[in-house]
Amino acid sequence: MPEYTVLTALAIVVVAAIELVWLRTGVFRTAQYWLAIAIVVGFQVLVDGWLTKLSAPIVLYHPGAYLGVRFPWDIPIEDFGFGWAMVTLTIIIWVRLGRRTAPERRDQ
Repeated sequence: MPEYTVLTALAIVVVAAIELVWLRTGVFRTAQYWLAIAIVVGFQVLVDGWLTKLSAPIVLYHPGAYLGVRFPWDIPIEDFGFGWAMVTLTIIIWVRLGRRTAPERRDQ
């Protein structure tokens, strides 16, 4: 199995588990989260599509490192999973840390 595909799938599972089993911030149930993901994906398609377009690629992928499925505009599908995991983990940590520090500020 290609390394990039395996690591992306593992990142998705780990980040989902961090949210659903461990931290339980509830971000998956908020409209703000899904709006943020939609915005990220929109810009990711533009930037990633430009960087990975097969007609003049700036970023090249080793053919054996990913599945080879590209959509849309020649973007390897693994890029979307990696992006989702990275952005979601950042949001989860941000929400979690924000909730811990918010009550301390009220006491001062």
